[in-house]
Amino acid sequence: MKGDLFSSEHVVRPATAPGMYVENAKCVKYAVDGEMLARQGAMVAFRGDLRFERKGQGVGGMLKRAVTGEGLPLMVVRGRGEAWFAHEAQNVFVVEIGAGDEFTVNGRNVLCFDASLAYEIKTVKGSGIAGGGLFNSVFTGQGRLGLVCEGNPLVIPVTPDQPVYVDTDAVVGWTARLQTSLHRSQSVGSMLRGGSGEAVQLMLRGEGHVVVRPSEATAQKPQQH
Repeated sequence: MKGDLFSSEHVVRPATAPGMYVENAKCVKYAVDGEMLARQGAMVAFRGDLRFERKGQGVGGMLKRAVTGEGLPLMVVRGRGEAWFAHEAQNVFVVEIGAGDEFTVNGRNVLCFDASLAYEIKTVKGSGIAGGGLFNSVFTGQGRLGLVCEGNPLVIPVTPDQPVYVDTDAVVGWTARLQTSLHRSQSVGSMLRGGSGEAVQLMLRGEGHVVVRPSEATAQKPQQH
């Protein structure tokens, strides 16, 4: 068989070691040798001796979405083999979390992660507003975290003398040592999101980086049965 479809650009290559790799701009490959975690429904292909199990639906088994408080169900993948993960053809990225690091991320952007990482659902400080505030997941430990993003993300440095204001629907995550609070701006609200109402941004202070997607949250698609 010949043609561009079967070129080396598209044909997958065998993994050289266990762990997470970016297969292409839209897909992450995970060479499993033991255990890893992923969002339910994100597996698009696998080979080898792998078992997929739903993780319990208690607090420990869910990553909460910002604002809505909805849960993102997880699954555990065990065994030996290769699995590919993707979500709605969004762009994928891998974050290396080292010992002592901390990365706060919106649950809707989580694709998969090493079992060596720990995560805890926390309310974003300063966001105690109607509807329960903003919920994000804080990842710690040592390992890799696979993320999805609609489009190419913006990684904006935050410095002590220059805070950054981010649309709450667009924020993907941020690094440790950043302080958060909500900032309301009527004047900005007149120019954003349809031009009506009061705009609310997440203000980040300190030293680090904030990751933003170049689009606002869209309505969730209905589940197919």
